[in-house]
Amino acid sequence: MATIKATAPAKVNLTLHVTGQRDDGYHLLDSLVVFADVCDQLGATIAPALRISVSGPFSPGVPTDDNNLMMRAALALQQARGVELGAALTLEKHLPHAAGIGSGSSDAALTLAMLAELWNVAPLPAHAPEVVALGADLPVCLQAPAPARMSGIGDTLSTVPRLPDCALVLVRPPVEVPTAEVFKALADHDGDAMDDLPAGLDYDGFAAWLAGQRNDLQTPAQKIAPAITEAISALQAQPAVSFAGMSGSGATCFGLVKDMATARQVARVMQVAHMSWWVAPAALLQPA
Repeated sequence: MATIKATAPAKVNLTLHVTGQRDDGYHLLDSLVVFADVCDQLGATIAPALRISVSGPFSPGVPTDDNNLMMRAALALQQARGVELGAALTLEKHLPHAAGIGSGSSDAALTLAMLAELWNVAPLPAHAPEVVALGADLPVCLQAPAPARMSGIGDTLSTVPRLPDCALVLVRPPVEVPTAEVFKALADHDGDAMDDLPAGLDYDGFAAWLAGQRNDLQTPAQKIAPAITEAISALQAQPAVSFAGMSGSGATCFGLVKDMATARQVARVMQVAHMSWWVAPAALLQPA
């Protein structure tokens, strides 16, 4: 029986401006989203019913029932397309969850793509209500690995100019920062939008542009989890890191470097100095 296997990349918010709040409580965002080549491993095989098995270093705490976002995505596609088949899903969890790098959303987006192929049905587009209902990061994760500008409540996507060749060092101290608490601690809910990303930037120009943007959730997250401040400071202390910030609502932080060789060197230094942290050198993904 055919099995589809694929990788779900980490999503990194290099910027995250909070530009407003709707009457229903949803926040309006403006964010430059990229994808990194550290990934979860997924598989799907046709089966009589939907089920999921989870393994890997970050499997503890991942639900295996309908609370799992992959299962919810599968059910959404099944119902939207009138599919009577099921699927046996597998998730090998290499990315930390609840870490601001959208691993659950990336897994769910890939599940939608895999099952559309496995069940031979039309995939759900990024703007479909069923996709948006699964979470703010689902639409942009459906467009991986292409970088994108994500705005609205995550449902408005636009292309961005090609980014210069570069790499990231991802660092997550062993703390969890509940997204709801971070938004609750946010002082300003009506910030300015992100600056447009100019075309043709070289590496230094891109680093300078990033330095002029914000992650509005970083300050409240740092107050909740001071280890985030420590992680960003540790990255900033590395001469090869041109810019350091926090992804999403935390607690994963990133350092921008010129290439993968540099990323590996910085990651080794960070891991030796902070043995309890998750540290990963990562290439920034872009379509060929």
